Amino acid sequence: MVRVRFAPSPTGFLHVGGARTALFNFLFARKEKGKFILRIEDTDLERSEREYEEKLMESLKWLGLLWDEGPDVGGDHGPYRQSERVEIYREHAERLVKEGKAYYVYAYPEEIEEMREKLLSEGKAPHYSQEMFEKFDTPERRREYEEKGLRPAVFFKMPRKGYVLNDVVKGEVVFKTGAIGDFVIMRSNGLPTYNFACVVDDMLMEITHVIRGDDHLSNTLRQLALYESFEKAPPVFAHVSTILGPDGKKLSKRHGATSVEAFRDMGYLPEALVNYLALLGWSHPDGKELLTLEELISSFSLDRLSPNPAIFDPQKLKWMNGYYLRNVPIEKLAELAKPFFEKAGIKIIDEEYFKKVLEITKERVEVLSEFPEESRFFFEDPAPVEIPEDMKGVFSQLKEELQNVRWTMEEITPVFKKVLKQHGVKPKEFYMTLRRVLTGREEGPELVNIIPLLGKEIFLRRIERFLGG
Repeated sequence: MVRVRFAPSPTGFLHVGGARTALFNFLFARKEKGKFILRIEDTDLERSEREYEEKLMESLKWLGLLWDEGPDVGGDHGPYRQSERVEIYREHAERLVKEGKAYYVYAYPEEIEEMREKLLSEGKAPHYSQEMFEKFDTPERRREYEEKGLRPAVFFKMPRKGYVLNDVVKGEVVFKTGAIGDFVIMRSNGLPTYNFACVVDDMLMEITHVIRGDDHLSNTLRQLALYESFEKAPPVFAHVSTILGPDGKKLSKRHGATSVEAFRDMGYLPEALVNYLALLGWSHPDGKELLTLEELISSFSLDRLSPNPAIFDPQKLKWMNGYYLRNVPIEKLAELAKPFFEKAGIKIIDEEYFKKVLEITKERVEVLSEFPEESRFFFEDPAPVEIPEDMKGVFSQLKEELQNVRWTMEEITPVFKKVLKQHGVKPKEFYMTLRRVLTGREEGPELVNIIPLLGKEIFLRRIERFLGG
């Protein structure tokens, strides 16, 4: 059975790059009728926070990427937080030491750093070996460690050989002999390093495929060597392309919003974000772009992942969101939009009126946060605008003529035509001025939709206001 995992560190909000990685894992698991596992890599105690873990999980749920095993739902391969698996890592490290594949190091971090600097100053690569650390393994140093309650670090003996990775996305990747030296797998604070914990977890959780960003490609050499030391076949690796901003540089905050939370707060829909992220580094066999989650699952395959960097285009995402937004049922749209109106200081009193406003304005909106300003004039009078003097007579007569008509466009339109004809005013000039009087804007929904919804009382009051009455 296919078993994949998404393993974020709870040190911040969910980046769209991380969300895309989670999405690809989720789609593959669902397509192959496998399991999608959420593992929290929280051994960086200084930066990891439970609050961020909760927000990560909340964002994944909002996107609809529900996991089969994880910290909150349990499973047969837990615990699913690395901070709760420390004894497991120690046991596996000790096993490697007993088998002569790893060794204890009694050097302090600053002494190791000093060795590194010396190697670099001599023009050598900072590759460590067991012989380099033997001078620190003395009875005095061991006693000193014991008195201070310290643990020796554990270093892995890196085999002096080459490795070859057959990556689903990158193809054949060759790691030459001597690319790296021995490396730490357990720190002196008793916590594992990323590469070691990752391998132990993936082995014990029976992960079959590792789908992750290609920034992890350099970690794979260490991980292949560790799998070999445990006499375990590595999982299938698929390193997906980096996401770049429109300027061709790695996507970061300088490009604007980059977290799932930020896009949600701006009024993007999860369906749109999922659809868009899926197309960053993957393509549908028929070139389709607008795809539901079900369609993404049924058409997803690893062999359609591209090795080329993906460009994050905010405008395309916005366009796609507009498409999804306009197809949301009006009841649901009202529910989604209301918080954005409240945040903008617009109180919704009449639910039916509110829905009609959304129906009229949704064609001009691409994200939920644009609704309040696009439709504010339906709820409050716009700021006064100047109207040409020669128009005042037109509007004065219009006000009188409309006092007693039924408020339908069938009865209102003939009055407009009559008044325009009597005053010799061009329709374009009149309707542009009327729009400004009613909405305070130069553009917006069709007047034929605005006028009936505003109602006679508001219509006449706004004309009266601009006439200075």
